[in-house]
Amino acid sequence: MELLKLATEWAKAEVFSTRFFILFAILFLIASAAFWQLGKTDLAKAYILPTLVAGVLLMTIGLGLFFTNKTRIIQFEKEFYTNENNFFQSEIERSESTLKEYNVVFKVIPILMIIAAIAIMFINTPTWRAISITTIAMLTVILLVDGTAHSRIEAYYKNLKAIEIENNKI
Repeated sequence: MELLKLATEWAKAEVFSTRFFILFAILFLIASAAFWQLGKTDLAKAYILPTLVAGVLLMTIGLGLFFTNKTRIIQFEKEFYTNENNFFQSEIERSESTLKEYNVVFKVIPILMIIAAIAIMFINTPTWRAISITTIAMLTVILLVDGTAHSRIEAYYKNLKAIEIENNKI
């Protein structure tokens, strides 16, 4: 039962966390609308499309993760009561896999941010400047939210391993 509670609490925390993707998506979409309505300079007008794209991408990420984790909460209970050992093993494997994915994310995103920053320095057109700055802002949001998610999945994995040791399931 401790395992089910642990898994459910993790999934609920993920559902809460993904709402931040949605919140930032809404902010990017509002910024896009504001640039569209109020933008007078070439640079301000250049922000319309990049902030719209960033908002749509963040909204897609947020809604996708929200509904995935929301259904996962219900699925956890079914899987747990069907076969506790299989559920336990699948959660360890899933959390290990997710931790490996985050290692890639935390290497690739900073590289993309560096590329966008270099583009700001060397490409002096309003469109590319707006794309680069918006990219950096969007990737910063992703790093912020994913940083907390990484921390949660790491703690979840450690708790799973502690349960494994405690129950001698090695």
